[in-house]
Amino acid sequence: MQIDVKFKRIDQSLPVPTYQTEGSVAFDLYSREDLEIPAGQIKLIPSNVCMQIPAGFALLVCSRSSAPRKKGLSKPHGIGVIDQDYCGDQDEIMIQMYNFTSQVVQITKGERIAQGLIVPVVKAVLHEVSEMSNPDRGGFGSTDENIELTI
Repeated sequence: MQIDVKFKRIDQSLPVPTYQTEGSVAFDLYSREDLEIPAGQIKLIPSNVCMQIPAGFALLVCSRSSAPRKKGLSKPHGIGVIDQDYCGDQDEIMIQMYNFTSQVVQITKGERIAQGLIVPVVKAVLHEVSEMSNPDRGGFGSTDENIELTI
């Protein structure tokens, strides 16, 4: 399945978002700036693009699979969700990254730093109830055995 997605590059000298292989399901996003991410810190990295995501879809911004191993970087919340109405001329997609190393991490302008995945979405109609009709499972972690993590 293919959909048309409009996008605007802020710096025309940088590549357009690119699928690296025929089988890639996500396109690469590039850093618009040279920057440093201090050890143990979160930084917003400008992606150089604004995108107009079609109705019925969302853009998920994910870490590249090599980012933790090669750069010591990870998305602090797993993924970023870009809504359909975040699509103005000034709505550059910002890539939030966490440096989990003890060293400063350098990002260079034009470096592939994240990947974008466009997915269909279903909007739920939420109905508040006074109690749930299904039996309890025992709360959060109820299927886990009593395992204690020692750090």
